[in-house]
Amino acid sequence: MLLAAALACVLGGCGATQPVVATHYRSHSIQEQGDPRIGGYISSEWSLQTASYWIEGPEGLVLIDTQLLPSALRKELAFAKDVTGKEPKLAIVLHANPESFNGTALLQESGVPAVTSGPVRARIPAVHEKWAPDLFKQYWNGRYPRELVLADSFGDSTRELSAAGVTLKAHVLGAGSSAAHVVVEWEGHLFTGDLVARDAHNWFEGGDTTEWLQRLEELRALKPKWIHPGRGLPGGPELLDAQTAYVQAVREEVTRERRAEHPSSDPLAAVEAKLKERYPGYAYAKLLPHLVRAEWARQARRP
Repeated sequence: MLLAAALACVLGGCGATQPVVATHYRSHSIQEQGDPRIGGYISSEWSLQTASYWIEGPEGLVLIDTQLLPSALRKELAFAKDVTGKEPKLAIVLHANPESFNGTALLQESGVPAVTSGPVRARIPAVHEKWAPDLFKQYWNGRYPRELVLADSFGDSTRELSAAGVTLKAHVLGAGSSAAHVVVEWEGHLFTGDLVARDAHNWFEGGDTTEWLQRLEELRALKPKWIHPGRGLPGGPELLDAQTAYVQAVREEVTRERRAEHPSSDPLAAVEAKLKERYPGYAYAKLLPHLVRAEWARQARRP
């Protein structure tokens, strides 16, 4: 599997016997998160620098996403407890991606309920089955979960959720970078998962770029003050503009190559190279092949 091989290179280093593990990043400053009640945790480079968050309420914490590895989630929970002195009361899984749902078992073992939408929950088993064999080999020492534990469903439509003295809105959205999404809205903050990445290529898991652009428009219509992405530090609504430009760039480069008078001998690689040139500072270019291949197939299906 192309993306699995690419991830193996990103995570473990092609040809290397041991991965290079960068420092985990812990963030709870008002400058970075926009509110002292929000904390963020970014895992190491080894585990793709996955971002997850908490919202602090008077009675505890609401977690947003559950990390790729239980070992990273444990570090986040320890950080949150050190900062707030409080325990999690609820976790929300934003999409059917191992970076979102893999900590569900650990949380449920600790008595913390995890929830997601019905459409996201329905897609998790197939995504787990796809990735678990390869990623378990890569992450056995991070205790990658071999057995799947599903989050509970809060339903198929947008609704308010309350826990820890906090009430937030869970927006149930269609396809984007994944086949279905939940976006959490709270006091002008949006927690987007992989719909938005900052200065990084996105993990694309069964989504659609046309739908993705529509999801970004829907988020823009909410008029957020802060965006908390699935990879990278938070920022303002300009992150939505940057993500929109990125998705459009992927579509443009695929279209240009498909219509080229003299197409490349390896057109998918040519598109990837063009995108790397357009986004030279973006991390995780090894995630590009899956997105480019999917967009090529989408355009091939058009009348």
